[in-house]
Amino acid sequence: MSNGQGRMEEPARERERLIETIGREVKNGRVLRAMAETPRELFMPTRLRSRAYDNEAFAIGYGQTISQPLMVALMLDALDPAPGDVVLDVGAGSGYQAALLSRLARRVVSVERVPQLAESARERLAALPAANAVVHHTPDALGWPSEAPYDGIVVAASAPSAPPALLAQLREGGQLVIPLGPPHEQRLAVITKTADGAGVRWLGACRFVPLLGAEGWGE
Repeated sequence: MSNGQGRMEEPARERERLIETIGREVKNGRVLRAMAETPRELFMPTRLRSRAYDNEAFAIGYGQTISQPLMVALMLDALDPAPGDVVLDVGAGSGYQAALLSRLARRVVSVERVPQLAESARERLAALPAANAVVHHTPDALGWPSEAPYDGIVVAASAPSAPPALLAQLREGGQLVIPLGPPHEQRLAVITKTADGAGVRWLGACRFVPLLGAEGWGE
């Protein structure tokens, strides 16, 4: 094997090791397969690509992060989108979570407040390619109401409580996965919309950047 071939295979081996680690806690085969097939290094800042398969969150600029792979897996496992679902991804960031969702759902609508991140996420998804995922720059609105109702919504930022604007965009029976709680530490909430309101299932502790705007933590 040449040195060049070794360098090409190394990310694949590292990805495999990461999937093995995540698989100790997440048993959803579809989620694990999506992670095994998606090159996280494509969604990392160039200077950090050698650490793409560390089980850590990393800063991607503009006060945002690419989430820890285990946390992404836990959120997607909780959402558990069906192959025919249309899913809203709030907080596109680097585009990594949208890329994973593109392998799990029929269509992914991803929204991002930061224009530079929205553009780079589009470019990365196009390079993958993930033709069933679209990224919208949304500096003011929360979500993307024109394609609602969604079968599922996943939010990569923390809020003090479930945002009414997102619940309004969720179909009855659909699930909203979102970290809720104060800025220093939250718990992951799985909220199922019902005819009478919503039911909440709580998962473990987590820590995310704040959701900004009127239904988050302000500006």
